[in-house]
Amino acid sequence: MVFRTNETKEIICYSATMITTEGIWNNDDPLKYSLPLFILQLMLIVIVTRLFVFILKPLRQPRVISEMLGGILLGPTFLGKNTVFFDAVFPSRSRMLIETMSNVGILYFMFLVGVGMDASALRNIGRKAVAIAILGMILPFSLGALFASFLIRLSEEDSRSGAYIIFLGAILSVASFPVLARILAELKFINTELGRVALSSALVNDIISWMLLIASITMVENEKPSLSILMVFGSCAAFIAFNIFAVRPLILLIIRKTPEGEAFSDFYICLILSGVMISGLITDAIGTHAIFGAYIFGLTIPNGPLGLTLVERLEDFISLLLLPLFFATTGLRTDLGLLRGFYSWAILISLIALSCIAKIVGTMVAAVYYQMSIREGAVLGLLMNTKGVIEVIVLNIGKDQKVLTDESFASMVIITLLMTGIIVPGISAIYKTSKGIIPYKRRNIQMSQTDTEFRVLVCIHSPRNVPTMINLLDASNPTKNSPICIYVLHLTELAGHASALLVVHNQYGKKSDQIGNGGYNRTQAQSDHIINAFENYVQQASHISVQPMSVVSPYSTMHEDICNVAQDKRVAFIVVPFHKQQMVDGGMQDMNTSFRTVNRNVLTKAPCSVGILVDRGFNFCNHLAPDQKAHHVAVLFFGGPDDRESLSYGWRMSEHQSINLTVMRFVHEEEVMHCHSHSGGDRDDEPSVLTVKTDKDTQKQIDEKFIHWFMTSHADDGGSVVYVEKRVNNGEQTVAAIRSMDDVHGLFIVGRSYGISSPLTAGFTDWSEYPELGAIGDLLASSDFAATASVLIVQQYVGEGIEGDHGGLGTSTNVMMTNEEYVTQNKGYRSTPPR
Repeated sequence: MVFRTNETKEIICYSATMITTEGIWNNDDPLKYSLPLFILQLMLIVIVTRLFVFILKPLRQPRVISEMLGGILLGPTFLGKNTVFFDAVFPSRSRMLIETMSNVGILYFMFLVGVGMDASALRNIGRKAVAIAILGMILPFSLGALFASFLIRLSEEDSRSGAYIIFLGAILSVASFPVLARILAELKFINTELGRVALSSALVNDIISWMLLIASITMVENEKPSLSILMVFGSCAAFIAFNIFAVRPLILLIIRKTPEGEAFSDFYICLILSGVMISGLITDAIGTHAIFGAYIFGLTIPNGPLGLTLVERLEDFISLLLLPLFFATTGLRTDLGLLRGFYSWAILISLIALSCIAKIVGTMVAAVYYQMSIREGAVLGLLMNTKGVIEVIVLNIGKDQKVLTDESFASMVIITLLMTGIIVPGISAIYKTSKGIIPYKRRNIQMSQTDTEFRVLVCIHSPRNVPTMINLLDASNPTKNSPICIYVLHLTELAGHASALLVVHNQYGKKSDQIGNGGYNRTQAQSDHIINAFENYVQQASHISVQPMSVVSPYSTMHEDICNVAQDKRVAFIVVPFHKQQMVDGGMQDMNTSFRTVNRNVLTKAPCSVGILVDRGFNFCNHLAPDQKAHHVAVLFFGGPDDRESLSYGWRMSEHQSINLTVMRFVHEEEVMHCHSHSGGDRDDEPSVLTVKTDKDTQKQIDEKFIHWFMTSHADDGGSVVYVEKRVNNGEQTVAAIRSMDDVHGLFIVGRSYGISSPLTAGFTDWSEYPELGAIGDLLASSDFAATASVLIVQQYVGEGIEGDHGGLGTSTNVMMTNEEYVTQNKGYRSTPPR
């Protein structure tokens, strides 16, 4: 029942028994009861928001946009105009329940945001991030205050003018850290310097937004500044101190009592989840919003197994079910039909445009001061326009407290949607297209100059990949004239948004703080172990530099991060570990089948050459003792771009004093005999015959020239380089020749040669288990092959637009050259042949 008093306020009376229906067979309407009505509302909201997620997916819009648009569609702006539908599905008596549940959802969502953030990251925020955050807020906040004052004068309404100014200024100036982190992850900016600065600045901005939230709530409840404002801020400070000095030690005690590797008891999880509600109750009682308490309580949870457990248990239910409910209820309260006439829309559009420009200008000033480019400053300013949970909460508080009218509330909802929605398209227009693909010629080993830095990108899944990777790089002959710059990527799966925020911050610090024995984040522990291993290697080696980084992505898009880093760092070679590891009995066992997907995607999309390392151990010592023998490396050469790339890498390793290189070239015996018979029968008086030279013939000529070039360059190496030519007719003879090789070799280097048909490997593809390794690579990597040597399968970068048949003929620019043009093109990149 709904009554209207003289004050035009609705008074809603609820029946205590109208919770669940007795059934339609008893002539009960389910929509008259609160529980079935709530289920219907929730179902409609989820369906509509997921529909908008699907529609806006090509535009790469953040999910908050879809969730608010879903509410607007169901609200009085569109479907809600039908009073029959709106009164039946969203009646006034149901709003208390749906808004209460949505606030419970946002309470636990902010708790997860706090769990996912690394509180220690606040200590690592530099002056640049603070300056960008503050200067980026001053101009739009001032602009919002001026607009608010202008609108107040027009309406001749002075009540709560201070609160209105803070509301409008906060909406225009603050940025949402959680939404920004998701946008950066979607745009693959997290591993860039720009992404790091944006996240740090947004973190500072988020802290200021909390202060503005507290101030706005206090101003709403107290029309004039009073002692209560100081009491609210003092109580908040006391609550934070209580969490740091009382709650956090209790959480650490829970972690220490749980043995490492075991699951946390249900009692501990229940205790923590109850703590979220208690924290929300306390902060709501002291005069701030309940989400402030949940957020602070989440920050007290140490990074590690406990945080990951909480994220795994809550993430899907909160983010996919209850969080859309919160944003949808905001859309349900929005009536865009109130914005009528040219004047209202002109003010709204002008305010959005000017505030965005003000944010960008303020950010650019700080960015240019810290020697960033104008373009990067503009992108950073766009990112700082991100809106999210805090802004929507401020809007709802303003509407509930009558600070915002229905019209101004609708205006600010549009401001929030548009300012967040223009970020991804704006960045794509300003940054991506202008940056484009940075052209660089030496994208492979064969084209790399011998007197310049050799850049390698090494991908690591676990510390187990590290020893052989380091030995491989050490054997790659770093010298004073050609030092090796190693970019190390620790690849970590993105299990959830909150856990991603944790790693994003930890990856930029030197080391993370250890919090007890059990509270130490396992992922960060692995990263530190990997970084320490490479740092120790750098200290012992010469002419080596290492830059460690982390990639946190779903396995389905992890290759994009790898390729972006390779593009940005202009590397010539990417090394990824094979998805199998050798066991004690010599067999190969899967580590993670998703690693194989990553490797295959990298092979397809890489902007440079790629090597897949099958790790069976490769012990390498830079300085051999007098009684030690040199390390043996074998290159199997069948012909083609990939095999030339593998020989180029072996060529580089052969220049190391501790490496003995064996190059075994496989040639078809019938073709050799055919060539000899033709050469023996040539006569000068025979008429010339018109011949057509195919791509295959051109490739063979390039192979011959490259082999001759290699042999003449190592004619005086004193036996450290051995060239062997094997004449075979079929795949069986090829396998027999490979098996006949000595077992002294610690590493085989082979070309992928995927898509190239040859009688020398005929039949291999019929039983090939891993086609991405190529015919010979798959043979050497199989458990059936009796070898203890590691294998490096190499794919040469030959151009853009190559899909699954990478390495095929007719795709390389080198194919279109004559022999003389090819040698001329490559002079200076490898050792120039003697005159």
